[in-house]
Amino acid sequence: MKCALIIPSWVPEEIFPSKTAGSQINYWQPIGTLYVAASLLKAGHEVKFLNGAFMSHDKVLNEIRAYRPEFVGLYSTTFGWAKAKKTAEDIKRIDSRIFIAVGGPFPIAAKEQCLTDDALSIDAVVTGEGELTVVEMLERLQAGKGLEGVEGVVYRENGKVICNKPRPLITDLDSLPFPARELLGDADRYVPPPATYRRRPVAVMITSRGCNRRCIFCFQIDKQRKSGIRYRSVENVIAEIEHCLKQGYREIKFLDDTLAADYDRAMALAEEIKRRKLDFTWFASACVNQVDKPLLKAFKDAGCWAVLFGAESGVQKNLNAIRKGITLEQIKKAVKAAKDVGLKVSTPFLFGIPGETFEEGLKTIEFAIELDPDMANFHSITPFPGTELYDNIEKYGTMSEDLTDFTYQGAAFVPYTMTREEILKLRQIAFKRFYSRPSFILRKLFELRTMNDLKVALKSVKSLFWLWAKPDIFRREQV
Repeated sequence: MKCALIIPSWVPEEIFPSKTAGSQINYWQPIGTLYVAASLLKAGHEVKFLNGAFMSHDKVLNEIRAYRPEFVGLYSTTFGWAKAKKTAEDIKRIDSRIFIAVGGPFPIAAKEQCLTDDALSIDAVVTGEGELTVVEMLERLQAGKGLEGVEGVVYRENGKVICNKPRPLITDLDSLPFPARELLGDADRYVPPPATYRRRPVAVMITSRGCNRRCIFCFQIDKQRKSGIRYRSVENVIAEIEHCLKQGYREIKFLDDTLAADYDRAMALAEEIKRRKLDFTWFASACVNQVDKPLLKAFKDAGCWAVLFGAESGVQKNLNAIRKGITLEQIKKAVKAAKDVGLKVSTPFLFGIPGETFEEGLKTIEFAIELDPDMANFHSITPFPGTELYDNIEKYGTMSEDLTDFTYQGAAFVPYTMTREEILKLRQIAFKRFYSRPSFILRKLFELRTMNDLKVALKSVKSLFWLWAKPDIFRREQV
């Protein structure tokens, strides 16, 4: 079948303040969609990928008119749900015979709501990992059969919404084909935020799926954590790295929730990268209580240049409230170890944690300054559908009814102990205080080496100027 996989059109200013978007914007490779595309290609289907990050809504529709697919798969976040619905409606106007399914974080969490939420143009929802589900769905459609019994699907039939049972999570991740990055077009368009990569083009990769931690703000398909973390073999990961290098990629950003959850496997992966002398730089995330100096040194020796530690708060009470499972001392120890071996360190923090006060938010800012990482980000905690926070919202605070607030930039959630204005104010204070320190600025000036470093610095200076000049910079703009 002719298939089109689509990320609906969006522009950075819908998420980031226009004055600071230059230093915040990122275009990730849509790894989940590319896995589905690879599975469809392997099954013999024709696949076209349309990314609305780089084309207008009208351009997407024109591509559909020219291509005339039989099947369309739409990806949707919570923030992008309204756009996904509109895209489906407009595609149906082009050809009502096109079968449209939706997948992604919001449809997985909302399930049948996606078919009852005035979304009459959507025919089915993929409620979990899509690689096997979509292939089986298309086999049925191609044969002129219904979707009865196809696991992991909610669908509409004769005006009635039918919920099939969930599909078990994929346990043998090595059996999946590598993501179809060849469908992306110009790989140089896909870049993480400035200052978070060294070389281009940048590929993103996952070496595992799932998480065995229970942070209240994290969405996992496996809500009960019965499957824990499912790992790819080191051999399979190395094979994909080599595949990416052959495609011309020069850096890889590992998107695992934590690359170090299995210490021995993480060490083996780093050692094998080094043994094979694979020429690429890389960036990974890890949990502070799962790393030590020997592992971080092995990462560094294998080409890793930076590591992200989810610090989240500088107040132990608030770390406990989000069930982070770490201590302030563990954060300090991990950051110091990473710095000692020569890695750059990135630490994101959250404001608006249930029970947090404005004064505690100020303590988090002081803690971030004390840690002195190379990069720090300050987000609003967000109650994405399917999370513990969302499912028990009355217990924790209040929540916006506008789904476009559901980004880390907007304060979609407000705890009973704080106001929305205080959360936005804390974010602005944090960025101003952290990035305006003379010692930090001097260090960054001495680290300038390349033209890209200079471009990043200029964007950062512009953002810093507006952080000081515009008091309500994080208040959402109308686009």
